[in-house]
Amino acid sequence: MQNSQLAQNSLPMLQCQRCHARTRQGNLCQSPAMLNGRCRMHGGLSIGAPIGNQNAFKHGRYTAAAIAERRWARKLMDDFFALVKSL
Repeated sequence: MQNSQLAQNSLPMLQCQRCHARTRQGNLCQSPAMLNGRCRMHGGLSIGAPIGNQNAFKHGRYTAAAIAERRWARKLMDDFFALVKSL
């Protein structure tokens, strides 16, 4: 082997942990792993959404309280229209 080939084989990149996810061909991925254990192509081990994520804000339209309030308002309107019709 030449000196340049020996230097290339001892690079830290070749010695680091590998991803080992299954590729489409069924082989193991040989890309270097990030801190989460997977390569940038295969991701994995996600930590999830940030705490207090405003993108996940719910409007509350379908909560039990909101549904009960709409039913109450609808019944009140129905009673009102029945009263007006009876006059």
